[in-house]
Parts: sequence; C-alpha cells; structure tokens
Amino acid sequence: MPTTHDIDTGGKAPALEARGVSVFYGETHAVKGIDLAVPANKVVALVGPSGCGKSTLLRCFNRMNDLVTAARIEGTVGFRGKNLYDDDVDPVEVRRRIGMVFQKPNPFPKSIYDNIAFGPRINGFDGDLDALVEQSLRQAALWDEVNNRLNDSAYALSGGQQQRLCIARTLAVKPEVVLMDEPASALDPIATQRIEELIYELKKNYTIVIVTHNMQQAARISDYTAFLYMGELVEYGPTDTIFTNPREERTEEYVTGRFG
Repeated sequence: MPTTHDIDTGGKAPALEARGVSVFYGETHAVKGIDLAVPANKVVALVGPSGCGKSTLLRCFNRMNDLVTAARIEGTVGFRGKNLYDDDVDPVEVRRRIGMVFQKPNPFPKSIYDNIAFGPRINGFDGDLDALVEQSLRQAALWDEVNNRLNDSAYALSGGQQQRLCIARTLAVKPEVVLMDEPASALDPIATQRIEELIYELKKNYTIVIVTHNMQQAARISDYTAFLYMGELVEYGPTDTIFTNPREERTEEYVTGRFG
C-alpha cells in the first residue's frame, strides 16, 4: 500500500496530507484508512469507478462531509501543520482557504458581478472590490467574455461560462487549495477544453485536487494520480507512471479500460 512518503514534494511540506482517513455513512465504510500527501502547486487527480470513494475523500479535505448527517470521519487531514478536524478549527474558515467547485455549475441567482463579490463581502473585504472581481474573472479566463455585461444575470451565461464563473467565485476569497469534483462532466468538449486549460494555468498559484471519471482528462491535466477502488487507495504516484507503468495489476486494468 502506498504511503504519504511515496510522493516527492521537493523538500516542501505537502499542501494537504490525509493520514488514516476513513469515512462511514452509517454502517457503510465508504473510505478505508487512506494515506495521501498532496504536493503544493500540483494537480492531483482522484480516479476510480463509481462508488469507490473519490468524492467522499475529496470532501474530507474541506470538511464538506460535516454537512452530511450520517457521515463520520476518522483519521487526520493536515493543512499548514494543523489537523482540520481538531475541535478548535472553524469549518467555515477551512472552506474559505480550501475552496470547492462542484460537478454542475451552481451560480447564485445574482448578477455576474455579485456572484464574485458575494464571498469577499461576507468575509469583510474592504479593498477595491471592482479590482478583485476583475482579477478573479481574469484568473478564470472569463473577463474578456463578460466585462461589458457584469450586471447581467449569471444564468444568462452558457454552461461552460457558468462553471468558470463558479471557479472565479471560489478564487475571489483567496483560497490556497481548490478542490474540483468532476468540474467538466456536464460540459461539451469545447467548454471542457477551456476548463482543462484553466486548471493548467491555475496550478501556478494554487494546489488543485480533482475528481474525474475521464482517464484521458486525468492524463492530460494532472501531475499525480490516485487510483481508488472500493474505498481503498490502490496506487498513488506520478501520472505518467500510473498510466504507463503502474505497480498494481488492478491499476493497469482500470486505466486501460478493462473494468470500471
């Protein structure tokens, strides 16, 4: 079984580190004792068949599972030297610093501008809000498409634009890590390509963990890939190795399409 120390983090502390993380939904053991280190400013892809625990593990990294009544989490998730599950940790602050983009675009029923400004406002931002909105939209490669319609409803945007808006909304509160749960699965191929290009650019400034069912996508955009199966971490390593020379037979069978 791979350990957190299998990944070369270049001498730096990992951005996130799961140690012995298990998740239970009632009597169902959905994630089983996973150890996983996420290097800073890299893209880590979580892959595996449906129901293997990818999204559940992802939600452990910013305590989204706290919102599921039946969920119980064991183990630790380290972030900047702190266990995110300690009693003195504010989960709202965790979700600000470790943002999340969901599978389907979920813009607020507000203008494009107010979607971006919402988070900074409720967090007490007292700087130049116009500049922050522009910066966030530029980071999400959306500014040139919407700069003359910021007062339009976010619902007037296409699906791909809405997803980039949600990414910009996440970036506006200045997170350090961005979690993405199949962010392109509901999009057409052109919009998907834009999201993938965006992810590649964002890793210069952010650490990204992405869940994807698309093996080609994982191969294109990630630096490291973790293969999960039935709640267990089967193998974790550099993406090139996972796809061309995996250590585990189950990994090879999955990435070559023989099951899943």
